[in-house]
Amino acid sequence: MDESPRAQIETYLTHLKGLIRRGRPLRDELAADPLNGAAITATRRWQEDCGVTVNQLSGGSKAHWLARSFSGAFLMRSADGHAVEGATPAEIVKRLLDVLEKAVTTLSGMDDGQVSAASSQPPPPHRFDFIHSTEIRPVVEQAYIDSRRALEQQDYDLALLTSCGILEAIVTDALEHKGLTALIAAGAPAEKIADWSFETRLTVAERAGLIRSGCARLPSVARTYRDYTDAGDGGNGMKAKVSERDARQAGQVLHVVMRDLDPGR
Repeated sequence: MDESPRAQIETYLTHLKGLIRRGRPLRDELAADPLNGAAITATRRWQEDCGVTVNQLSGGSKAHWLARSFSGAFLMRSADGHAVEGATPAEIVKRLLDVLEKAVTTLSGMDDGQVSAASSQPPPPHRFDFIHSTEIRPVVEQAYIDSRRALEQQDYDLALLTSCGILEAIVTDALEHKGLTALIAAGAPAEKIADWSFETRLTVAERAGLIRSGCARLPSVARTYRDYTDAGDGGNGMKAKVSERDARQAGQVLHVVMRDLDPGR
């Protein structure tokens, strides 16, 4: 088998074009019927295959433009650029197709040595493979990287907000996988999980045995983090001062809960 850089480029191009051919009919099917179960299942497999290819081409770096574009495809942006509710399945597929086509264009113009240099990098850690929703895994992974960077840069407001957002996302994923019926039997409210407060989600997850009591260590400013992320200023103005201790403690609680939800870590 020819393992030259040029042969690797041609192999990746062939694979990318195959993913694009698979994705186009999925986009059309989901646009016609967003609840098409077979199309949704096929789309999840396709997205996972896209993720593997993007990881290889980006050299395992979440900071690479291709990895960031892949993660960003799962988010819907408001007019001011802030993330809001998730995009529709058809829109996500369309965005991923755009990412794949940009990758084809970029790869076609690469020098022979660039692909082998990137693909020789070690794969990224799979911190969030325990998340059941494959759609949010890359988003949460990128958020985790952003939270660590914010802490290093002493941006304690952003570090705490991001850690709490990740915490809520992974706990919500676990709750939804458990199912509302089972949760109600454990004393949960009868309304939809999406309507629960952050505090309620943590409490129910603990009562249901999904997590242990680590969230008791969350600082008070972390428990009300939604007050800032839901604010009209986009969550950029914390009303309460966030100390380094608060930010680090929120990150520590996040790691404890990650271990609870993924005992094999």
